Amino acid sequence: MVKLNKIYTRTGDAGTTGLVDGSRVSKADARMAAIGDVDEANSAIGVAVAALGAGDAATALMRIQSDLFDCGADLATPGDDFTPSAMTLRIVPAQVDRLEHEIDAMNAGLTPLASFILPGGGTAGAALHLARAIVRRAERNAVGLGVAANPAAVTYLNRLSDYLFVAARHVNKTGAGDVLWVPGATR
Repeated sequence: MVKLNKIYTRTGDAGTTGLVDGSRVSKADARMAAIGDVDEANSAIGVAVAALGAGDAATALMRIQSDLFDCGADLATPGDDFTPSAMTLRIVPAQVDRLEHEIDAMNAGLTPLASFILPGGGTAGAALHLARAIVRRAERNAVGLGVAANPAAVTYLNRLSDYLFVAARHVNKTGAGDVLWVPGATR
């Protein structure tokens, strides 16, 4: 378990931050952009959890929030050995498999899409759509790291954007509903 006694350390005042192996990189480094996007997505999911309140959907999203901390640690661990260990957090295929199983379960109760949908619906659905867009940015930045990124972490982010899309539709089904895009409607 992590123990934080002091929140500010002043070690980043010169524009660098530490990675898991103790090395330091610029806060503007591509790796830090990906990590920051994962953190931002996690925060957006937290907004969705707050909007949902207690229940199965919130519990599943909180599990994903823990996965995203693992993903941030994974991205913050340089090297090309993506094998997890007691001291090295790595996203593993089982986490992707769990997302796929949960996507299939949620999607089973939804009507097929006849149009693209606008990001919105109820408050929780809108927060999930926002989180989905942020996850897609995190994925793009993780892909930009090339071989320096764990392929399972990239796959996890890809699947997570799908999960969040289906989750938004799922929670909107019981709320305001999907908002369908009508092509050219505002001409």
